[in-house]
Formats: sequence, structure tokens, C-alpha cells
Amino acid sequence: MKERIVFEFPLSERVRVFMRLEQLFLQIDHFLPGNTVWDSRSVILVLLDILTIFSRNDLKSEILKELDRHSSVLARISKSQGVDLEKLQNILDELDSISNDLYAISGKIGLSLMENELFKSISQRSCIPGGTYAFDLPEYHFWLEQNESKRQKDLHNWIQPFLSIRRAIDLILRFIRESSAPTQEIARAGFFQQSLDRRLPYQLLHVSFDYALPYFAEVSGGKHRFTIRFMVADSNDRPVQVNDDIDFELTRCLF
Repeated sequence: MKERIVFEFPLSERVRVFMRLEQLFLQIDHFLPGNTVWDSRSVILVLLDILTIFSRNDLKSEILKELDRHSSVLARISKSQGVDLEKLQNILDELDSISNDLYAISGKIGLSLMENELFKSISQRSCIPGGTYAFDLPEYHFWLEQNESKRQKDLHNWIQPFLSIRRAIDLILRFIRESSAPTQEIARAGFFQQSLDRRLPYQLLHVSFDYALPYFAEVSGGKHRFTIRFMVADSNDRPVQVNDDIDFELTRCLF
């Protein structure tokens, strides 16, 4: 049983995009092992979302910059006393390996899938409610009617170009999340506000509290100041801020 519920809030656009991709890759993990047509449809829809993000962002360049920055930070840490140098070197080697994999990829990542005619047609029809029915997309219907092994083979091939990017994002977000220790805070009457040191590049806020509490955390703000409101959900009306004092853990992630 869960003990704590977690709410995260990115403080930079780069981390925001990384977290969105992380969620989409986790959805693929969930649906890909499934053997039904509906599982395959779900993987395709997630891939279309991933392609949309890649078409709007130069993710290869962004991730390489972030990997280089992480390597520089870790290299400086290696000069500190009490550091496990062997473990640190393994991490640096992993960063180098991922960077080399990305540098080896020529052109825009996922370009072949973006230019795939089947994906283009599915993408055009997906914005219409129910628009991917068999009479709309007979080629898609034909592919969905293939046996499970054929569909699985195609799906794995289509996902393959994004694996290096996923590996990089998982590593970067893990470093960020594990970079700082949490502090115990109190939201008076369900409200908490704090300024951040403008000289420090905070990347992520991590809010956690007792899972049994009937509240959710609504976080807003930016690199210099943020606000947390604890709200009560109402299925028939708008959520309202609680009047109670709420104990919670706050991690200001900085790497």
C-alpha cells in the first residue's frame, strides 16, 4: 500500500519536456506487452504524441547539452573528499556512452517515422473523434488485423530510434530527483509560498505527503518563486483550498 503521494513541478521548459516524454515512454511500457488490437492502438497513439514533441523541439541538442553539463558537475564532485570514485566513474562512463550513441545518430531523431505514410494518415485522422475507424483508414485496419508477432515486430522497430533518448532522459531525471534532500514544511491553511535563490538553477519541485490525506497539491510558479496550494477535489464542483495546516515534504531539486 502506498504511504506517500508525490506531486512534481518542473521549473524549466527543458525539464518539462523531459518529464512529458518520460510519462509517454512509461505508457508504452504498459501497453507494448499487450497482445490485443487495443494495446497496439494505444502504443501507436503514444508514439504520435512522442513524434509531436520531437517535431517541435531540437531534443537531441538539448539532451546533449544537459549530458555535458551533468558530466561537468560530476567531474567537479570527483575532486571532493569521501567520494566513491569507482561508482562516480561508472556514472561518467554511462554518460559518455549515451552521448556517443546520440552523436552517432545522423539527422533528426524519429524522422523516418515522421515521414512514414501510415503514421501521417493516422495522425491526420486522430484529431477527429473516432477518426481512425476501418472505413477511414483501411491500411491501418489491415495492419491491426495482422497477427500479434507481426504487430509486435513493427512496434519494436518504430520505437527503436527513441531508445537512446529515453535512456538519456531517465538518467538526467534520476540525477535531478536524487540531487537534494527534502525538508519538512507546513502549509498554513493549505497555502505555502517561497522564493528561490535566483543564483541557483533549480530544476524541479518535489512535494510529498501522507497518501491517506484527502488532498492534492496544486503547484505554480517559476525559477524565482513558487506557490503550493492544497486542494480538496469535488467531483461535482471546482476544487477548493483546505483550511487545515498541512505537513509535507518539499525537495527543491538542483543539479
